[in-house]
Amino acid sequence: MSNTVKVQPDLKFVKELQAVGGDSLKKCYQCATCSVVCPLSPADNPYPRKEMVWAQWGLKDRLVNDIDIWLCHNCGTCSDLCPRGAKPGDLLSALRNMAYRNLGPLPIIGKWMSSSAGILPLAAIPAILYGIIWVVMAGKVGSFLPRFEFVDHAWKPVQEGGQIAFGGLFPGDYTIDPVFMLVFAFMLWAFFTGVRNMIKAFDSQPKTFIVGRKSAPTMLQALIDTFQYEILQHTQFNDCNDADADELDVKRAKGHRWLMFSFIALMIVTGVVATGHWGGWLLRTLGIESLGAIVSAIGHTPMPFYHPIKMLALVGAGLGVYGLIALTKRRVNLDAAKQSSSWYDWYLITLVWVIFGTGIGALVFRVVGAGILAYPTYYVHLIAVFMMLAYLPWSKLGHLVYRTVALSYAKKIGRIPMGADK
Repeated sequence: MSNTVKVQPDLKFVKELQAVGGDSLKKCYQCATCSVVCPLSPADNPYPRKEMVWAQWGLKDRLVNDIDIWLCHNCGTCSDLCPRGAKPGDLLSALRNMAYRNLGPLPIIGKWMSSSAGILPLAAIPAILYGIIWVVMAGKVGSFLPRFEFVDHAWKPVQEGGQIAFGGLFPGDYTIDPVFMLVFAFMLWAFFTGVRNMIKAFDSQPKTFIVGRKSAPTMLQALIDTFQYEILQHTQFNDCNDADADELDVKRAKGHRWLMFSFIALMIVTGVVATGHWGGWLLRTLGIESLGAIVSAIGHTPMPFYHPIKMLALVGAGLGVYGLIALTKRRVNLDAAKQSSSWYDWYLITLVWVIFGTGIGALVFRVVGAGILAYPTYYVHLIAVFMMLAYLPWSKLGHLVYRTVALSYAKKIGRIPMGADK
């Protein structure tokens, strides 16, 4: 006797899925072209054909627990060759968008992140916070556009001469650093919750994909392998963009890689500055004045242009702009009939452009002494950086964590091979 499977479609889920980028899924007639042409899809139980029919039937439980939505790198090959224009790649992207919204805690943030209407409350939180800091500090130093001199390890306001110093108006000790430490802790907590929910959902996955497999790697081994091959070497991107890849695919891979190197460089710069500042303070507090002064000098800002850390920051900014140009060109030139851009795509690109644009702009305006432009530009920069970090688990950039975990889990259970086995 055959087993009876009761199908309970979730029509609300289908409508939500269409709203976040899966609007063409109803066109699919299950020809399987998408699964055949995908360079990454496993031979056993391939995607995205099964995801298309699950979505059409509104099988929410299967889709939200499906690890395969994270294995897709959205090269667009399946959508390009789909004879019905069903855009399977857009469906998987839409499923990831829904995951960003629902995996982590505080669903209100996920709701705001899902449309342009949510930009106002998202931006208002850091804008009000840093606006209050600006007003309070302006009252303390006597000007909204002050000038400073650096005396005894601190910025002192001056009436004439001096220089523009963002650290004078927005002191790192009790405005910048504490706020971003709290934001970073909040982001880690949200990611921890999201990853925990993701792994719990993956428990329904088959635990054996390779018959006769000698031994499964540990999660740590799979995670290290993912960092080595998928993150640093972009192996999945290279497999996705095969020898026949067009110019847009090449721009995507290059833009992704250079932007990653840019963020790594800027993270190193931020780490050195923070270590120099707080390390120097700690050493001086312990009475080691000479060494404390040396450490403080290493991280003291603003740095001269010949400082190695400043040069690394400039290189990072240049790589970031280069990567953004490549990614933006690709996104603008996409054929909407084959592959679409969602709100999540443009939000992330725009936000990163604002971060780099205001960062570079604040530097230029500070150097030329245009305080009336430098301080407002830096204020916008703080808002943008806050938005990127605080809302990272609910944005498309959250794939840095979620996809890394999913790829590692897939390697652990044998859904995809370890990098050395390819």
